Amino acid sequence: MIKAYEEVIEFIAAGTSPESLVGYEPSEAAKERIADLIYQEKPGMFSVDEKFELDHYMQLEHIMRLAKARAYKHITHE
Repeated sequence: MIKAYEEVIEFIAAGTSPESLVGYEPSEAAKERIADLIYQEKPGMFSVDEKFELDHYMQLEHIMRLAKARAYKHITHE
């Protein structure tokens, strides 16, 4: 199984434009995986690997939100 955060990394690695960054949305599979991880975060249901995956995804999600905001500025100021 591919980790949810690897999808974001692949998107960044493929190269982006401000428009593609603003329009980026994770796949339905990634959204479902993250929802599952958040649900499993309850005590006793969460493995160390799952915590690692969720933590990394949340960090990348934060970076993507910041990057989208900055990319939007580039689009609106052109």
